[in-house]
Amino acid sequence: MSSFIDPWHFARPDLAQAYLQGFDIGLTSARGLFARRRMGKTEFLKHDLLPAALQDGYLAAYTNLWDDTAHPGQALATAILQATEPKGLDKFWQDLSSPIRKLKAGGKLPVGMEASFEVDLAEKEKLAVPAIQAALQAADKAKKKLLLVIDEAQVLAAPEHTAVAHSLRAGLDIRKAGIKVLFAGSSEAALRQMFSRSAAPFYNWAPVEPFPLLGSAFVEAMVAQVATAARLPLGLEEALQAFAALKETPEFFRWYIERYLMYQQQGPAEALRYIQARVHDDTGYAKTWKELYRPDRAVLLLAARGVQDLFGAANLKQMKELLDVDEVTSTVPRGSLRRLTSPRLQLLARVDHGTYRFEDTEFQAWVAARRTID
Repeated sequence: MSSFIDPWHFARPDLAQAYLQGFDIGLTSARGLFARRRMGKTEFLKHDLLPAALQDGYLAAYTNLWDDTAHPGQALATAILQATEPKGLDKFWQDLSSPIRKLKAGGKLPVGMEASFEVDLAEKEKLAVPAIQAALQAADKAKKKLLLVIDEAQVLAAPEHTAVAHSLRAGLDIRKAGIKVLFAGSSEAALRQMFSRSAAPFYNWAPVEPFPLLGSAFVEAMVAQVATAARLPLGLEEALQAFAALKETPEFFRWYIERYLMYQQQGPAEALRYIQARVHDDTGYAKTWKELYRPDRAVLLLAARGVQDLFGAANLKQMKELLDVDEVTSTVPRGSLRRLTSPRLQLLARVDHGTYRFEDTEFQAWVAARRTID
């Protein structure tokens, strides 16, 4: 962990200790946290929770599965090894990437894997299952408990990663005393699905709860820090109003603070106006929209307008008009909803049977302002 202290980081030591104490008293070995993107979750995990775990005598491993969504098994194994056996990391991957005969001869594969792993080990995804098992075996040799933090964990819910998820679950099941796991995600629906769907590898394995969001105390701390750097102090009331206008999103509020500090003479109102415009430009909504299939855009546009029964005759007619085609059956919105709620896109979340909501309310407003899908 870096020893550099960010003066703009809003520390939450009490929250970090609350999570660690929950693990220490043994009531649970895993928990899930969700919060939409840009809400300060990752900063808390990396700069509050992990340092607190190290201070309390844990080994600490962190990985963000968005960094390589195609190979979560690789990312998980690397994170565990970096925490437990960092000097052996290169050799670990060299051994796993060796031909299968060499691995068998050297006894490197986990027990039970030999018969089922007759594949080319040089291919990344095929390394995932033995990599996780071998990394967990390396963690067994450590003399300290391990805190494993998996950020954007909903990536594991994707069908193509079922084998990885099953392997991780099996390995963690027998190590609950020594390995504590925090699953964090930006999609409430996808994260809940990981732990509530009976066929899912992590069914009923961890409680899922909302991440406590930042509020007025965060704004007050940022205003106090501005006072140490600005010629013209920022008023608390103006800052709170800006925080509310930016949907209480910490990252956007930091943009606002930065803009105000750079152009103090223009005032806080102009800083807010500038950042509100930037939010729509920098969040990539136009790029996301352009990359979607036309039926997916039609579903999003109808959902943004408040339509819920996307399979009803009236709304299928609206889709037909938006798509400018002769006929639209219920299979069209059904396929779109499957894509839009997938861990890869996470644009919509299924709230209840037939009920969906946008994961990002700013994106919803952006879509609602559109007149067509093109």
